[in-house]
Amino acid sequence: MALGDPGRAEASPRPVASAPGAHHAFADGQALEIAGEAAAEERLAPARFGPLRATLLLAVAVVLAALNLRAAVTSASSLLGDVRTGLGASAAWTSLLTTAPTLCFAIAGLAAPALARRVGLARAIGVALAVLGVGLVVRVLGGAGVMLGGTFVACAGIALANVLVPVVVKESFAHRVGLMTGLYTAALQGSGALGSALTPPLEGPAGGWRGALVLWAGLALVALVVWVVSARHRPAAEAPRGARRPSWGRLLRSPVAWSVTAFMGLQSFLAYVVMGWLPQIYLGAGLSKGAAGVMLSIATLVAVPFSLMVPAVAARRRSQSGWNAGLTLLAIAGTIGLMLAPAAVPWLWALLLGASMTVFAMAMTVITLRARDAETAAGLSAMAQGFGYLLASTGPMLVGLLHEATGGWTVSLLALLVALVAQLVAGVLAGRPRLV
Repeated sequence: MALGDPGRAEASPRPVASAPGAHHAFADGQALEIAGEAAAEERLAPARFGPLRATLLLAVAVVLAALNLRAAVTSASSLLGDVRTGLGASAAWTSLLTTAPTLCFAIAGLAAPALARRVGLARAIGVALAVLGVGLVVRVLGGAGVMLGGTFVACAGIALANVLVPVVVKESFAHRVGLMTGLYTAALQGSGALGSALTPPLEGPAGGWRGALVLWAGLALVALVVWVVSARHRPAAEAPRGARRPSWGRLLRSPVAWSVTAFMGLQSFLAYVVMGWLPQIYLGAGLSKGAAGVMLSIATLVAVPFSLMVPAVAARRRSQSGWNAGLTLLAIAGTIGLMLAPAAVPWLWALLLGASMTVFAMAMTVITLRARDAETAAGLSAMAQGFGYLLASTGPMLVGLLHEATGGWTVSLLALLVALVAQLVAGVLAGRPRLV
């Protein structure tokens, strides 16, 4: 039986409630589903492509695609010192390199739905994986400019897939959404852990940082081949009557929408500072290159079980403010630990920061719960991801420039603490039971 077939399959998630203060049922993974809602406008126009056929091979392709969506970022950050030394690059270049993912995510939040409407999800995700693979190869072929350009190309591919792959999970595996969401989320988080843990040990056998980094293009190639073989559209269906595009004017005037957007952006600010700079902070504290990579792996991997459990529980409550605040306080504690005694119990600070990154799933959850209907959810998701990632893109660059200016990490971590206090406020506001 195909994975998307009914029968003994899981029930589809219940729709967003329309009454203020309503309790919301939340299936495992509804938080992930809304990540694809930014591309839902492709279903608001006459359909040219139906959903992809749900097969076991397509499920494997989804997992393989997810395994590529963080490793390109964390593999480079785990060798950032060697890369900078080898290229003779400046601090500004290093900060821009760590900022590339979030800049690309902001742009792709707008570009991905249009690409999927024009060529279909199958081809759009195939293009994304091909672009990712090309960027991973190009970035190791030349000097600092080529490295930066290749990274932008690779991150553009990641950004497109980041928006579009969850649409496949939602549309093609609607009756197995809990299972597929768990697999996708685990692969996504595990990708970051693998990139940071495996790349430093590979540097020696691969003949240097260039060889170690280019190996990740092989994973993109495998994912692309499996995707091309497995991704096939079903016949297109008519768009539902009365379907409409969300009102951007109403969203932009809504304090609720802006609180959700701020929460999304600030939690991404933390996530990409951690993925971009945590190994360097630990190296500065005296840890070895391998140990620093392991600390980043801990921080990215510990979020997997928390992301699967916490949002499902929190979404059943009338308010999510307490959960958002509690997770943010974990990040504040971890950041203070890094600032005061980074080498004392490095694994503890990594655990605290990793557990706190469950706020990504909570941010996706509140997008669902604060929207009064599916069309509003699509617009709110696009707004939160587009503007939010623009805000997040300032984080890695700011932290890097402050480090270069001061010669240490204290001022950089103080700036991160300020952002976390703002995240605390935004999370409390976004968690209140109000509708856009």
